[in-house]
Amino acid sequence: MSGHSKWKNILHKKERTDAQRAKVFTKLSREIIVAVKEGGPDPDANARLKDCIAKARAGNVPNDNIKRVIERASGSGGAENYESARYEGYGPGGTAVIVGAMTDNRNRTAGEIRHYFDKFGGNLGTTGCVSWFFERKGILAVDAEGRDEDTLMALALDAGASDFSASDGFFEIEAEPDDFPGVRDALEAAGISFLSAQVEMVPQNWVSLGDGEDAKKMRRLLDALEDNDDVQDVWHNWEDEE
Repeated sequence: MSGHSKWKNILHKKERTDAQRAKVFTKLSREIIVAVKEGGPDPDANARLKDCIAKARAGNVPNDNIKRVIERASGSGGAENYESARYEGYGPGGTAVIVGAMTDNRNRTAGEIRHYFDKFGGNLGTTGCVSWFFERKGILAVDAEGRDEDTLMALALDAGASDFSASDGFFEIEAEPDDFPGVRDALEAAGISFLSAQVEMVPQNWVSLGDGEDAKKMRRLLDALEDNDDVQDVWHNWEDEE
């Protein structure tokens, strides 16, 4: 199977330098804390926590660090009060952008995100203004080095995946959101590790901005959003051609 690479076009938010890893861990920790407070510290009984742990592992967070965050969240007594928030808007060139955040101050976060959109040629819209461009899909990316494509594809499809593609040194596995946990767990049980493993907002159509000013502004917008401590995820329909 083949097709347009979804993960390649959201790779921007996955590419992190060593200096940024502490920030990434802080963001993932917030997700784990909220998941523990909502459903308890046992991942087998807390699907959201299990998803967060898989996402953290894909982000190269050591198991000991994950365990410490879970223990801290279990005994924090409500000292850390984060809530989920989502923002939607248009970036340069009419691109669609969705921002997922975890914040303890909605007014601060909304103001900062609005500032980024304004500064880099976009505008923050109302809830739902661009989400209809996107579909929720479970996306797993696996390093292709040392792996047999046919074997991995058969394993993924047997586990319930809906699509499989190979591109630029990695394999991309797609699953419907309800099937995603089962596919991920089956691959993990087979010893497969992931470059990325989470439910993404995948655009139905992609927009090319070429290599002009709009592309430069879009890249700066994404950088600013992802550098913000409250921002967890950024989804967009820009087809970055670099």
